[in-house]
Order: sequence, then structure tokens, then C-alpha cells
Amino acid sequence: MSTTRQMGDFLRQRSGGLRATTSAWILGSSVWLAEAAHAVNDLPGGPAVNQLNFAPPATKIAEEQHWLHWFMMAICSVIFVVVFGVMFYSILKHRKSVGHKAQELPEPIWVELGWTIVPLLIVIGMALPATKVLVAQKDTTNSDLTIKVTGMQWKWGYDYIKGEGEGIGFLSTLDNSHREMSNSGKPPATDDYLLKVDNPLVVPVGKKVRIITTANDVIHAFMVPAFGIKQDAIPGFVRDTWFRAEKTGDFYGQCAELCGKEHAYMPIHVKVVSAEEYTQWVEGEKKKMAAAADDPSKVWNLADLVKRGESVYAANCAACHQANGKGAGPIKALDASPIVLDADKSKQIAVLLNGVNNGAMPAWKQLSDTEIAAVITYTKNSWSNKTEQIVQPADIVAARK
Repeated sequence: MSTTRQMGDFLRQRSGGLRATTSAWILGSSVWLAEAAHAVNDLPGGPAVNQLNFAPPATKIAEEQHWLHWFMMAICSVIFVVVFGVMFYSILKHRKSVGHKAQELPEPIWVELGWTIVPLLIVIGMALPATKVLVAQKDTTNSDLTIKVTGMQWKWGYDYIKGEGEGIGFLSTLDNSHREMSNSGKPPATDDYLLKVDNPLVVPVGKKVRIITTANDVIHAFMVPAFGIKQDAIPGFVRDTWFRAEKTGDFYGQCAELCGKEHAYMPIHVKVVSAEEYTQWVEGEKKKMAAAADDPSKVWNLADLVKRGESVYAANCAACHQANGKGAGPIKALDASPIVLDADKSKQIAVLLNGVNNGAMPAWKQLSDTEIAAVITYTKNSWSNKTEQIVQPADIVAARK
């Protein structure tokens, strides 16, 4: 009896402990879910909390895609209900356990025609509106603005090649503060986490914008859900798409093609503004370009070139080679690198202009002569590299020939 009583007490204690543990786990999970749900808010033009449907459309094409989605969903749902309804009705009504016996039925011609013609009509009914939308998606004629979008590891290059703003070009990179958040391992709750960029793509509202995509290393994909566009950017090929934003605001997307270890750090930010604001932006950008235009014949001193190179390195090189120049994994270190330390500066110049290892190190021809000279000089005189070697913009001009 004593043993039985002890066993009962033991089981009651274990049961109570299990209940307490389970309750604590459920309570903790509820708190975590509540905190997670309220950690961030919906981002207008971007992702929403607990989003189930497509992003709210900002273009007519996106609206058509939404309508087409629900149209197809309705047809598929009706087919599902009818087919499985008849199937399960037949299984239950004519099952062997209630006395039904299998029998061979004649196959009249109307049955054969019915299950051939009806699916054909359904397919045609689905194909017609789908074709209309697909054709409209690819009609890039009569555009008001043409922008070349170049995907690269891991940023976007935008070049305005036709229309108002022609000649403007810049790189768009993840904002450094967001990269630091990610590197910390405990990023704070921000609505635009990993979507903030240093230079957004700016376009006018109500204008047809043609987007030409390509890439200079691996395959990327330019996608903005609110516009209903997704176009691959393939090295050596040119693809195009278009959109016409119906309202002003900020709209977000990301690279939609797995393109390497920094794939998560290739956000797209499109800023849609009024025609007047766009004209002001264009004027401001052209003034900045004129002010930033460097004379490639200018001779720089070492200190000024290193200072300029530090900012170029932070914007374009630190993502792979790290701020300390140590590299990571297959990314080679620049600190104590034989090529960087080599007195023959043409070797490092060739790497930046042409790339190496089949694009593992991409070419950086899009940078200006002064920027390339500055960043090379910076790497030759930073960290443990104290070569006091200097590369002038004229050296880059000569190497491009």
C-alpha cells in the first residue's frame, strides 16, 4: 500500500509539472506571437503583416492580374466542387455495402463529346482573358521614359536613357544602417527592414515607364509586386517590361532570383512623384552630376584620393570584402593581397575594369575613372597595406583604351 501511495504521489507531481510546463509554453508562445504581430506595421507600397493576398495594385496591369487571378480561382473552385462532388456522391450512393453491384454502362457519343468539348470551352474561356493581359504586359511601345536596370551582386544600377532625365545614372544599394542591423543578429522592428536604399528609382506618376533589364554577373530579377512586374535580368541579354503608376508614393520590391549570398540585400525602392516634383528631381540630379564630374586629368595627392576611395569602397566593395578588407569564404582578402601590394598597379586596375573568375569578382567599368583610381589607392594604403602607392585617374583612362 505504501508503495502504491508513493507511486500515485509521484504521478500526480509529474502530471502537475507537465501541466505547468505546458501552460507556460502556451503562454510564452501567445506572448511571442502577439509581440511578433505588433512588432511591425504594414508598409504602404510594400509587404503587409499577415498578408495573404497580392499587394494592393498601383497600376492597371496589376489590377488586371488581380482580376485574372480571382477569375481563374473561381473557375478552378467550381470545377473542384463539381468533379469531387459527383465523385464522392457516387462513392457513397453506389457503394457495395448498401447492395450496389458493379455494371458496365454504354458509352454514348454525347458523353464522349461532352467530356471533350466542355473542357475545351473552359480552357478557351480561361485563355482569352489571360492572353489579353499577357500581351498588354509585353507592349512596351510608346513609352514616355526608358530606364535601363542593371542587376549586379548585390545592388541595382539605374540609367535613364530616354525621356526626361536622359543621361542620369546611379547605383542603388541597401542602406548601410540596415546592413548593420542585419549583422547585429538582433535587428530592431522597422516596417521597411532590408528595403531601405540610399538612392531610390524616381519616376513620374501617370507616365509609361519602360524598364530594360540586364545584368553584369549572374541572373537577377527585377520585381515590384504593386506594379505587377517581374523581369529577369540576364548577363549578355536584354529583356524589357513596363509600368504606369496610377498614384504617387513609395513602392518596394526585391531581387526575385537567387543570386548569391547577398541575395537578401538587393531591395528595390521606386518613388513615384508628381510631374512637377519629377522635373525638380531631374534638375537636382543633373546639378549633382555636374558638381561630381571629375576631371580625369586632375592630379590628386595621396590623402585626398584615399579619403575619396574610402567612400567608394564602403558603397561598392565592403559588402563582399568587408570593411576590414579580410574577405569571407571564397571572397579574397584585400588586406595583404599580393595583387594589391604589387608595385605593378596595372594588375589591380585590370581586375576592376574586367573582373575575374567568370564574374565572381564583377567588372566595375560603370564607376568613373576617379572613383576607380581612388578605391584602388585606398586599398593600397589601408589596413596593413602601407604601400604609399597612388593611382591617378589618368592611369584608368589609359587602361580603358
